[in-house]
Amino acid sequence: MSIRIGLTGWGDHPSLYSSQSKTKEKLSEYASHFPVVEVDTAFYAIQPQSHYEKWIQQTPQAFSFVIKAFSGLTGHDREKRTVQEARELMKAYEESIQPVVEQGKLNAILFQFPPWFDVNKQHIQKLRLIREWLKDYPLALEFRNQTWFQPAYIEQTLSFMKEHEWIHTICDEPQAGMGSVPRVLETTHPSKTLVRFHGRNTHGWNKNGRSDWRSVRFLYNYNEEELQEWASRIEEIKERTPEITLLFNNNSGGDAAHNAKQLQQLLNITYEDLNPRQMDLFQF
Repeated sequence: MSIRIGLTGWGDHPSLYSSQSKTKEKLSEYASHFPVVEVDTAFYAIQPQSHYEKWIQQTPQAFSFVIKAFSGLTGHDREKRTVQEARELMKAYEESIQPVVEQGKLNAILFQFPPWFDVNKQHIQKLRLIREWLKDYPLALEFRNQTWFQPAYIEQTLSFMKEHEWIHTICDEPQAGMGSVPRVLETTHPSKTLVRFHGRNTHGWNKNGRSDWRSVRFLYNYNEEELQEWASRIEEIKERTPEITLLFNNNSGGDAAHNAKQLQQLLNITYEDLNPRQMDLFQF
């Protein structure tokens, strides 16, 4: 049984780093605290292989990456592509992540779909194609549209994910209308389950029209009672899945790292295979 706790990205967590830390050193320092990280930059652009090669070198052997799928593959850019164009884009993305795959550091590829990706035949076919094109990879699926989990479809959605071995991404997020999903504590993959903590800022969740919407949406600090509830849920989930990865995405107020460490304590988890912790020169 493996439980990995980490954060979404490694740049926005000032509490982890010394004031002298340089940007290029942050992942190495991050990997002295946590055994997994989400590569969110892959969502905004297909990263060159050289970036992944550098990140591999900065992390210990047991470290793993959850790599977000490029936004052009999930439809966030709203571009109309033929199947062939989508296939070529997928090939470029697949090629980019090969250094991580070859080093055995791929935890999962995360396909997070936009709020308008609702349950319909066209979208189900898209999921089939993605799973076919990336049949050799662990793929995590996160919805941002609650139709997939409405009473009329939830059993079919979960059965579909099990049949095609999609890793269910369980979300903790505000219940703020159609563009949010309920907490569904079901596992669908033979070996992996992903949990992402987005916070519970209901007021900020749907503020997409604002220029600072991202900083508003993920502004939340989990209290101890909420984390204790999750510790109990994880004890339940781990009976049904060999590997659980937990990622905190409530980065806006700098709360993600602290909440992740709190949950680690509540679960009584100690990680051994991390980078050596950098100590202050005068600390003995």
